[in-house]
Amino acid sequence: MVDPCGLLTRYQKPVPLKKILVTVTIREFVADVSATLEYKNEEKDPVEAFFVFPMDEDSAVYSFQALVDGKNIVAEIQEKQQAQENYENAISQGQQAFLLEQDRSSSDIFSCSIGNLPAGQMAAVTLSYVQELSLEADGAVRFVLPTILNPRYLLQESAATDNITSQIPRVPGKELPYSFSVNANVYSLHGIEKVQSNCPLGTLQYLENDKTVAQVSLAEGHKFDRDVEILVYYREVNTPSVSVELAQAGAKSDSLMGDPAVMVSFYPSIPESQGESTGEFIFLMDRSGSMSCTMNSKGDAQIRIDSAKETLVLMLKSLPPGCFFNIYGFGSSFESFYPESVEYTQQSMEDAVQKVKALDADLGGTEILEPLKDIYSKSCRPDHPRQLFIFTDGEVGDTRQVIAEVKQHSQNHRCFSFGIGEGASTSLIKGIAQAAGGTAEFITGLDRMQPKALRSLKRALQPVVKDISLTWTLPPGLETTLLSPTPTVIFRSQRLIIYAQLKGTNASKEAAGEVCLQYTIQGDGFRNTVSFSLDPKADDKLTIHRLAAKSLIQTLEGNLQDTPEEKKKVVDISLQSGVVSSHTAYIAINKELNQPIQGPLTRRDIPLAFGCATSSFSFQPYMGVIQNVCSLKKRGKSTMTRFFKEPFVKMSLCQRGPNIMLAEDSMTREISAPESLLVQLISLQKADGSWELDAALASILGVNVQSALTALPDQSKDIPRWATILAVVWMHSSSWDQKDEWELLERKAVAWIKARSDSSLGECIKAANVLLKSSVDPAIFGL
Repeated sequence: MVDPCGLLTRYQKPVPLKKILVTVTIREFVADVSATLEYKNEEKDPVEAFFVFPMDEDSAVYSFQALVDGKNIVAEIQEKQQAQENYENAISQGQQAFLLEQDRSSSDIFSCSIGNLPAGQMAAVTLSYVQELSLEADGAVRFVLPTILNPRYLLQESAATDNITSQIPRVPGKELPYSFSVNANVYSLHGIEKVQSNCPLGTLQYLENDKTVAQVSLAEGHKFDRDVEILVYYREVNTPSVSVELAQAGAKSDSLMGDPAVMVSFYPSIPESQGESTGEFIFLMDRSGSMSCTMNSKGDAQIRIDSAKETLVLMLKSLPPGCFFNIYGFGSSFESFYPESVEYTQQSMEDAVQKVKALDADLGGTEILEPLKDIYSKSCRPDHPRQLFIFTDGEVGDTRQVIAEVKQHSQNHRCFSFGIGEGASTSLIKGIAQAAGGTAEFITGLDRMQPKALRSLKRALQPVVKDISLTWTLPPGLETTLLSPTPTVIFRSQRLIIYAQLKGTNASKEAAGEVCLQYTIQGDGFRNTVSFSLDPKADDKLTIHRLAAKSLIQTLEGNLQDTPEEKKKVVDISLQSGVVSSHTAYIAINKELNQPIQGPLTRRDIPLAFGCATSSFSFQPYMGVIQNVCSLKKRGKSTMTRFFKEPFVKMSLCQRGPNIMLAEDSMTREISAPESLLVQLISLQKADGSWELDAALASILGVNVQSALTALPDQSKDIPRWATILAVVWMHSSSWDQKDEWELLERKAVAWIKARSDSSLGECIKAANVLLKSSVDPAIFGL
């Protein structure tokens, strides 16, 4: 017998959402996305459908419309309070209304409300947005469609306030009662080499012989167990460019939308640092209960906290001599290894490595603000620039306060952030990095944390870029006004995007302009110059204008002064451009109904999939249970299994719903996988970059100590140097595919070898190649 109310959640409540259809258009490094949500009310009374969903922090939502009974209702953007009042008034009077708004706590959470959907009626709402796409280390342009929204941890003293993520019904992804499809169209003048995804894709179809246009779709049956990631590889990505977009028709001149907008993309040439850098390196590690989740949904996936620990050891080994460091862990409380940062020595490094290996996800919730305040309360060291590295799964409820705290101290440090696992808050991870001149990385799917962390450490060690300026050369009568912040930091192998407004009298179609990015590194001057046509191109979606508006809104909303003047600026930009902000919302009212909708109105919250199996650990009422679980983790699987079977535990877990019951599988699994040979080799390296020739090193190299000593050339008696040469040669010959992970510590080892070099170095390298059956080029040692 078919239930008259249609599809139900496991809580036996009908779900009016039936389909989500997403169309993505990717042009070079910009994506335009349209998402259509199709609803049908199969109940006997009218319903109000409420859907909360994640968005990328950088998404510029610029359109919202509804289709009801063949009629298209275009929404209007209004001040948020006015839009909310208009929506409530409309549904209270029996009118049909639609509301789209950004959550007040975090700019990467949106909600869509459909009020008064009559029995038997269908409705479709479509929202559209544009966003810049990030560039990966391997040259891929990365688009992510978030589908995972993990609950955000709420402070005890804030429990009375709304936490929108805690109100969302949760079901396993395979039980979500609505379908999901994604179709992507890719365009590039330089040609498309390939398209990859963390999700199954259909066949890539090239629509042009020169491979400048391609089309691909997500395979059916998406389980909602991960965000949808699409990686596009172009034949050429590092080409500077300038695009000029025509003004919006009918818009007032000398306004944001009434003048042409310019988008400049630079790929600055930053030389790789070869000298030693120093500084203070502080690592802030999430040790909340949700860090006991796996990195992805595969059965053999590594636990988040274990991957983070392995990464921390690697970063400790890669630190330069003469620096200072400290490590913090945070959850409901926080701990630090040392009261103050300590000097990087062999003894302090060994002590820290042992402490890292003993870390666990046993500190409860996700409260990051207090450890940040503690870090900032410590004075910075002269001639040791402070670099802060934050690792978290991003399940934080006080996102805006955290970003504000980082920004307040941005003059004293740089912040590099890492979002771990599916559903990490892009608002938090990107926000804190942007606030303090660092970079943000996301580790999802099959990504390894180590190469992304080491990439950020390399950026922290690169020479400081100074005297950054932008110069425009334009015909008389034309000038530019920057719409994005003036660049203050530039990193190697990173794209730099700048928006500007082009003001003045119209130039001829043949006119050209020039923009020059200038900067100095260690006293040397650099110039990147791009020439461009001043003939603006029409785009009915006004992509560049809306990306520029989003950049302006983010800058203004990120200011520490939350004044009425700042709010007014944000609202004005938002209303002009149609780009949603924290102070505006889209509202549509169906005014063509012949009579008010009758009957009691029932609210239906659209369910989302569980993210991490232990994401519910962040809820305060169960923190005691969770902390007990984490503390038992070290005592073995049998002890934990008995704990989960205790009546009070089982009752607590069952009351939270089926998702938390998945925690037993995650928490009691055997997680002690054997260390790789590279990890073992790294663990043996000393703080100065050298190795000792002992049984442990010989075993990794595949030889014994005696044969290694026998192979040492007669004229060399420096056994530690010989051991270090062998370790470096082994990394090049046996672990080349993980170069990103060992490059910094290899650089430190080679510097140590050079400092002890003599005429026998060349013979030692030849002997190492013979012993290890390799052919490593002596040039890596400077020969």
